[in-house]
Amino acid sequence: MKSDPRGPLPPYFNIDPDAALAALGSPTATAGFGQIARACSAGREDLASRGLEENGARSLRFFSTWEITRYLIPVAVGHFRRVLKQNPDLPQGRSETDGGAKWFTLDEVLRLRAHFGTEGSKAKEYLPYRPKGQPAKMVAVANFKGGVGKTSTAAHLAMSAALDGYRVLVIDLDSQGSMTSIFGGRVADEWQTVFPLLARHYARHLRLENQRRMDRGDAPQPLDDTLSEALEARAQTLVQKTHWPNIDLIGAQLNLYWAEFQIPVWRMQGRGWKLWDALTDSLAEDGVLDAYDIVFIDTPPALGYLTINGLAAADILLVPLGASFLEFDSTGRFFDMLHSTFGSIEEAENMAARALGREGLAFQWDAVRAVVTRYDGSQQAELAALMQAYLGQTLSPHRQDFTALIGQAGEQVQGIYEADYRDFNRETYARGRETFDATYAAFKQLLIGSWRRDELGAQEAAE
Repeated sequence: MKSDPRGPLPPYFNIDPDAALAALGSPTATAGFGQIARACSAGREDLASRGLEENGARSLRFFSTWEITRYLIPVAVGHFRRVLKQNPDLPQGRSETDGGAKWFTLDEVLRLRAHFGTEGSKAKEYLPYRPKGQPAKMVAVANFKGGVGKTSTAAHLAMSAALDGYRVLVIDLDSQGSMTSIFGGRVADEWQTVFPLLARHYARHLRLENQRRMDRGDAPQPLDDTLSEALEARAQTLVQKTHWPNIDLIGAQLNLYWAEFQIPVWRMQGRGWKLWDALTDSLAEDGVLDAYDIVFIDTPPALGYLTINGLAAADILLVPLGASFLEFDSTGRFFDMLHSTFGSIEEAENMAARALGREGLAFQWDAVRAVVTRYDGSQQAELAALMQAYLGQTLSPHRQDFTALIGQAGEQVQGIYEADYRDFNRETYARGRETFDATYAAFKQLLIGSWRRDELGAQEAAE
């Protein structure tokens, strides 16, 4: 019997109906979704537990002298060791073997950096730049297309900034809670998310409106139990410590999605409520912008009310996307929706402002950058170059490569910076983190530039 010169047929030919029926399984009812969700939850707990200590808490690994002097404190290894020897009160690290390499916690690294910043050469940058008198910079990472590396980019930037010595707050606005999982957060319900801050902002608006109603002789609108309880909320009670000593978290969980339904109800009841200012005003009022250097906001993959709050709060907007036609096209539509949404808010507010002789509303961001993620230079260079030509400065010239280290770290439920280079080797680790170091360097340039512009503006205003 002769073989078919075309080779075997594709697998979608000659499917037997009875065999297909046998493999189909029973129909799925609504209860089936619950069973699937419970299975995913059990699997998630299993995976997450692999990065936990015996007491159920996550801990950050130690950092070697080699890592510290190469990546964290710019000094020669010999000088670093001499400084430790001359200052026995400083952290001395620990060795796993006699005469072996010294390893330090990040807390200890931060103490060492502070010492070098005070006592070391003034010509070297030991401490990260943050001008005095300027508030924290808020950074939103957003795109309404899923799978573009949004949460991963935000998490790694937060870790990079923490390693650089900045005090970081991460706010998870995505009810999927992926960012919360990365940092080991535990969120029981929506009252441990940003929801009570948004509710408090509306409740205060409603109280002012009720006072105006009563002054006119009209009946006030009652504050329900949710709004009454929210009036007592404070950002500090929502903040969780993480296994990173200088990264804190306001987490998210599934119930946060309720805000997408509740906020428009409040907006209908209180037309004058500036919902887009709710997150900004609440964080500023509670002193968050003075307690941290950088606030990273991870937004849902949709342009809803939570995303609008995150974007309106942001000083810097980063939009991750892959170098593909569909993602380029989708991102263009995302920017078009931003233009329409914020433009319509400005138009409505400014119409009222003109009628009352008040100053109008104009949203403004220090910088907006699209960032190519999961980049494969051998396959995507031409398309990335075309995207750069059309977007110009808006597209960061840095491409965030996908490396083997990213996949391996993901399997271990870790960020790149949480992975111990001994699980790979120094060369593989150094190559793997290069792309994230470059991503952070591009971001840090935006951060420093925007702070410097504010600093010079404040000096000019004071003259």
